[in-house]
Amino acid sequence: MLRALAVDDERPSLEELLYLLHADPRIGSAEGAGDATEALRRINRALQSGPDGPDAIDVVFLDIHMPGLDGLEMARLLTGLAEPPLVVFVTAHEGFAVHAFDLKAVDYVLKPVRRERLAEAVRRAAQLRRAAPPIPVHEPDPDHIPVELGGVTRFVSVEDITRVEAQGDYARLHTPQGSHLVRIPLSTLEERWRARGFLRIHRRHLVALHHIGELRLDAGTVSVLVDSVELQVSRRHARELRDLLMRRTTGR
Repeated sequence: MLRALAVDDERPSLEELLYLLHADPRIGSAEGAGDATEALRRINRALQSGPDGPDAIDVVFLDIHMPGLDGLEMARLLTGLAEPPLVVFVTAHEGFAVHAFDLKAVDYVLKPVRRERLAEAVRRAAQLRRAAPPIPVHEPDPDHIPVELGGVTRFVSVEDITRVEAQGDYARLHTPQGSHLVRIPLSTLEERWRARGFLRIHRRHLVALHHIGELRLDAGTVSVLVDSVELQVSRRHARELRDLLMRRTTGR
């Protein structure tokens, strides 16, 4: 079911177009806009809603001759979007067809609009929408984690992270080059990186076993030295830590 937006500055033409669109069973919803400015505001709301959101728009039925920003200029703006809606031009003028198809228009429908001709444009739009490839879902890079630094996103190698410190809903990653704050709970990183040799040693600390320089026992308390920083090991994690370190050193 297509979600449509019709744009025409002539009210009778807009109402007739909306009537025909609502009568087509492939149109799930159809709204109208009286000029390009109003239409762009509506499209901006659709972008904020996302492709599956309640305000999404699949196809725009667009007049060409409108005051201010005309249909061709508006279509050029739409081509700059990452995921633009499909465009069908609906106009009384034949002379702009070449320009329209240069802008990758789905169809070019002449006024007065005939029901059968509009139905063909809707069919083409529905076919293209069904054929659109799914948006790829990129899995997180297991070897790097993105961090923000001065408005720039950098990717820190997990191998360089020596320890992680909980700070509320955030976690501070420590590396030999410095530290970075990320909005990821420590429990999430513990689960994600356990197979990479990270171990929770305290409710606030996650450490990389291969970066532990010393294991210290003092009057029943256990601590580790990581990057010259001494960290306390809670009693509930002490046995597992000793066992894992022993396996690493003996190769068993």
